[in-house]
Amino acid sequence: MTNKTVGWLLVAAQVAVFVVLALLPWRSPSVASIVLAIPFVVIGGWLGLAAFGTLGNALTPTPVPISGAGLRTHGPYARVRHPIYTAVLSLTLAALILAGSWWSWAWGLVIFLFFWSKSRWEDTLLAREYGVEWELWAQRTGALIPRRRRSAP
Repeated sequence: MTNKTVGWLLVAAQVAVFVVLALLPWRSPSVASIVLAIPFVVIGGWLGLAAFGTLGNALTPTPVPISGAGLRTHGPYARVRHPIYTAVLSLTLAALILAGSWWSWAWGLVIFLFFWSKSRWEDTLLAREYGVEWELWAQRTGALIPRRRRSAP
């Protein structure tokens, strides 16, 4: 199976995990849950838009990198290797806070594991495509959560 085929299968699986989340039981959100969810919506929305803008011609619907498009290591990519996944997970967390059911939180764990696995596979492809440049970037940049920066001695 080619990387492109796997990439499109992952896109289909991603749609499926969110359809399942939408179909799970939801409770009516309280004012407190809405207030708690808002920062995750703002952070996820901002991060997603910033990441899309930074990718430019390297943006693709699948996790398979476009050959020759160049490795993006600036903007949100200077802090996290997969900011679009982080943005989606932030928005998912907002939805889980609003949904409030145990089923949705359990499925949220499935969604997190899906994106974590997808990021690992994409890292493999990026490492193959960009070699040492990717290795150096990965050493200083977290995959889904920014790494704590060490202060100078």
